[in-house]
Amino acid sequence: MTDNINIQWFPGHMAKAKRIIQKNLSLVDIIIEILDARAPKSSSSFDLDKIINQKPRLILLNKSDLADPVVTKNWANYYKNINIKSCIVDSRASKGLEKVVVVIKEILKDEIQKRINKGMIGRPIRAMIVGTPNVGKSSFINRMAKQKKARVEDRPGVTRGKQWISTDFGLEFLDMPGVLSPKFEEKEVGENLAFLGSVNDNILDLENLSIRLLEFLYSSYKNYLFNRYKIIETQIDWEDSLGLLKIIAKNRGMFISGGELDLERASITVLDEFRSGKIGRISLESPK
Repeated sequence: MTDNINIQWFPGHMAKAKRIIQKNLSLVDIIIEILDARAPKSSSSFDLDKIINQKPRLILLNKSDLADPVVTKNWANYYKNINIKSCIVDSRASKGLEKVVVVIKEILKDEIQKRINKGMIGRPIRAMIVGTPNVGKSSFINRMAKQKKARVEDRPGVTRGKQWISTDFGLEFLDMPGVLSPKFEEKEVGENLAFLGSVNDNILDLENLSIRLLEFLYSSYKNYLFNRYKIIETQIDWEDSLGLLKIIAKNRGMFISGGELDLERASITVLDEFRSGKIGRISLESPK
């Protein structure tokens, strides 16, 4: 077994993002925190509770199409039990977005009624959108706005500054740059974020990362792993930490000059196919 990957990564623009959030809290009515449904704990902004204080909050379990549906429902029940509203969504396919509007208005119903009583009709509800990099904030905003207003790329750190986006639902979104905790108290958290692509691949040992992911898949989603890469149990050499990765490279015909296995290409393939859901609907963690 390989050692856990220890990641300490906190770029300056993320420290700045936290200050921007605190500075702009008074401008919004509710905080919408977008999490990756495959790892809600790891993709949460750990200091958010301290930052937002008593501001109303809604959690979106995004990328639900990539996560184990049973585990995602367990997460929704977990948040319900601790009195935090949540919605299961797939922003790319616009699934669950109608419910988001309903739940926002339910959370703010008292505040909305106060405004009506004061004759403040027509003022949009203002929501701040926060989350760690690559959880799908921009995709969510663009679907809600029904046009591309927030830049979308499948890599962390694209949204750097704040921007306001209007929608047809009586909502205005304040999009914030991605935020990560200054340090990962648990090594598994940094590892999960690396699996998801929330940490820049350029600073990672992708071969070691892919090995750790394969070990997890073998222990928790063996059928998906074996089916995707045509693996037979007896093929695996457990004396070699690269055993699974070597089989995948061989089965996919990944070789370099001299007939050696192209383990770099195999590593990238495993990570890409996990992140895109090609291996299967997989969750990295469950509520406890």
